Amino acid sequence: MAARTKTAKDRPSYRCTECGWQTAKWLGRCPECQAWGTVEEYGAPAVRTTAAGRVSSAALPIGQVDGRQATARSTGVDELDRVLGGGLVPGAVVLLAGEPGVGKSTLLLDVAAKASSDEHRTLYVTGEESASQVRMRADRIGALSDHLYLAAETDLSAVLGHLDAVKPSLLIMDSVQTVASPEIDGAPGGMAQVREVAGALIRASKERGMSTLLVGHVTKDGAIAGPRLLEHLVDVVLSFEGDRHARLRLVRGVKNRYGATDEVGCFELHDEGITGLADPSGLFLTRRDVAVPGTCLTVTLEGKRPLVAEVQALTVDSQIPSPRRTTSGLETSRVSMMLAVLEQRGRISALGKRDIYSATVGGVKLTEPAADLAIALALASAASDTPLPKNLVAIGEVGLAGEVRRVTGVQRRLAEAHRLGFTHALVPVDPGKVPAGMKVTEVADVGDALRVLPRSRRGKAAEETPSH
Repeated sequence: MAARTKTAKDRPSYRCTECGWQTAKWLGRCPECQAWGTVEEYGAPAVRTTAAGRVSSAALPIGQVDGRQATARSTGVDELDRVLGGGLVPGAVVLLAGEPGVGKSTLLLDVAAKASSDEHRTLYVTGEESASQVRMRADRIGALSDHLYLAAETDLSAVLGHLDAVKPSLLIMDSVQTVASPEIDGAPGGMAQVREVAGALIRASKERGMSTLLVGHVTKDGAIAGPRLLEHLVDVVLSFEGDRHARLRLVRGVKNRYGATDEVGCFELHDEGITGLADPSGLFLTRRDVAVPGTCLTVTLEGKRPLVAEVQALTVDSQIPSPRRTTSGLETSRVSMMLAVLEQRGRISALGKRDIYSATVGGVKLTEPAADLAIALALASAASDTPLPKNLVAIGEVGLAGEVRRVTGVQRRLAEAHRLGFTHALVPVDPGKVPAGMKVTEVADVGDALRVLPRSRRGKAAEETPSH
């Protein structure tokens, strides 16, 4: 008897756990989302039909739905409320991700203490530290409250048991990768475990009307660790950013079902804890009585918030055949582009064979093109050893042809600079309404912008050639 041929229903199928792409054979890398090790075998499901069942609640016209149940409650931290869109909504699940040591646990412990009250209990569950370690941090930052409950658990069933006992209004889980379910195979932090733990906590949050803050780990490239499904399930995704050698920390909204995603919260990390900064521009400026060559100020937009930042540049004669190009807080490609534009369009040949060092002040990272003009002026000022005029800010994107292009939010940037006492600004053509009492100079190209340098010094920079 001839062997029976396998039908499509009998053949094994494989599916990517990240994006759902299907194939008939196993692959090490999903060709759809480019993720490694996510293609797993699954049985072909039988075709089933679902009969209509009893509804949990009748459908209502949208105008009759009670919206008061989604009223946000303040966390007690104004900068975090700004990013969340007013505070925590009952039943909302927030995922906060960031690099190790950036200050996630410190911020959330402060939130746990300030959000707790007689009517609203807070449960802080730690899976990475012992309860005594968290208590020591709470003593240091002053985050003690009679209505803040602390538990050290790594078992999902124990966490759900604490929810039944405490009945909190706010749950903080630090972190979701350290908790495991005994009913699921795999080590804590694996895809199956993270999916199960997050799903269980989200269901408990929705059923109880309890706000939940989940701490998430990140990979080496800064992406949130675990399956991408985790970001889709939660209501809000926040990214905690900052250089561990600097005091500034930024909480940036990546996804928000209850508010805008272009808000940024600014915090300062110090020995006594972490505090919000309503006016963080002072961290990015160097106050000096005498102007120094190689420095220029600009105004960057972090979300909707304008921040005044300082760009510094230093040029020295190179002692090696290949001059150094070192940057800190700036994109190396943007700085190299500004060097090429200055040499070709600005006729400054002294930069070609010199060591170039450029940086920002206070740990801020300038990635938007609006800082191009400030970078170019700082490099030109360093090359000519001539300081720019005091109280000057430069705003604009510089193209390869040397033109200065318009950027978004020029009026908001100028208003912030004027509020901090700056009286002169270089901007692209047609900036719109400018603050009263502020001198605004419109520049069409780099040549127009370089005229703010003294003529004799500018000529010296253009003609100077490095000595060997």
